[in-house]
Amino acid sequence: MCGRYASSTTTAGLYGAFEIDEVFGDDLEPSWNVAPTDPVRAVLQRRPRGEDTGAAEIRQLGTVRWGLVPSWSKDKKGAARLINARRETVTEKPAFKRAAARRRCLLPADGYYEWQKTADGKIPWYLHDPHGDQLAFAGLYELWPDPSLPDDDPAKWFWSATVITQQATDTLGGIHDRCPVLVPPALHRDWLDCSSGELAVAERLLAAMPEPVLEPRVVSPAVNSVRNNGPQLVEAAADVPPDLSLL
Repeated sequence: MCGRYASSTTTAGLYGAFEIDEVFGDDLEPSWNVAPTDPVRAVLQRRPRGEDTGAAEIRQLGTVRWGLVPSWSKDKKGAARLINARRETVTEKPAFKRAAARRRCLLPADGYYEWQKTADGKIPWYLHDPHGDQLAFAGLYELWPDPSLPDDDPAKWFWSATVITQQATDTLGGIHDRCPVLVPPALHRDWLDCSSGELAVAERLLAAMPEPVLEPRVVSPAVNSVRNNGPQLVEAAADVPPDLSLL
């Protein structure tokens, strides 16, 4: 699964890295311990608000909540349970399939954390691009209309997102059996283009995603608490068990 990640790149940095045309929502401070239900940055492609159906779509960077709330939900209580969507069933499950066809997004990240189970307890690992490049999780977003608010209230629409995960292989599989689906830059445009509205497009794109090549390192157990934050969380741990293995 993907249950915690680091996202420290500024809005200006994301603007250039993802070729953003427009920014909406509150700006966010850098975080090295993003947790479920936190506000996160999402890259998506859609027509500008208020434009007619013939208007060209633009690339947007918005602030959403991590934990999907389907548009048909009665309330937002289930968001914490929908932080991840399984690649194997994302085009079948009612909570995700509509978004998979029409509302795909990218969730920028520096890297993410996984916890390896050992005889001595869980060991936290930080997984990141070996060259320091920005990662882009394959995600889905939704807009949920709050029935308690009038239609003209700016807070009427609640934006939320989920991270798609897949079976982990090789080194990643030695840490945890699931990992996020990563979208390489060459597929950003295709992933964000939901103009067809067809699930078959999402299925084809997911099948085309290459296996992730990431560098893992053991980090301090300080990351275990969501109250802790700062760049020190992604630094290599001072004490690493000598017999620790990814095999």
